Amino acid sequence: MRQRVFELRNAVLRQFAATLAVSSLVILIGLGGASAQSGAPAPDQGKAAAQPADAAKDTAQNQRRTDEFAEAAQVISGPAGNPECVWLGRRVVRLMWRDDLDTAFRHLDLYDRFGCPGGHIQAAFRCLTRFGGQIDPKVAETLDSRVHACWINPASQPQQAAATASQPAAPTAGNAQPQPAASPSPAASPSPAPPK
Repeated sequence: MRQRVFELRNAVLRQFAATLAVSSLVILIGLGGASAQSGAPAPDQGKAAAQPADAAKDTAQNQRRTDEFAEAAQVISGPAGNPECVWLGRRVVRLMWRDDLDTAFRHLDLYDRFGCPGGHIQAAFRCLTRFGGQIDPKVAETLDSRVHACWINPASQPQQAAATASQPAAPTAGNAQPQPAASPSPAASPSPAPPK
């Protein structure tokens, strides 16, 4: 009797396992067919569509860099206008601004090896510090454009500072602004009389 119970139990378990395997296979096939018809692009299609856009972006960026190097060569006389000096020098100034001094010094070694003038980096960084308030740290393009502008013309001044420097020092009568009142000087304390 015991043997019949075990055989019946084994037959039920085998039937359950077979049913579970078949139903799992049907579900997997159904999910595969549904995902194929879902309209989601296949990974190859997404990459193929992104490649022309990336290629156009890379081409535009390369053209912009080439134009910047050509502009630097025309404006700056001497080795500071050479493309390798422009590329390394701007990179050093950018890294110094971001407080990555270790990497900046390693790039500065390369900059020196190419025979580029170190004084130009100092002047460009000095210029960049004058524009500190106008650089948005969240937008990398503002820093890059300002570094390039300071590399091309290290003597450039921010607009506000240039406007205040061009105004006359003494105000005219029509534009006179009230000056703050001078603080009164403290009264002198009496000194003790010398003994007689």
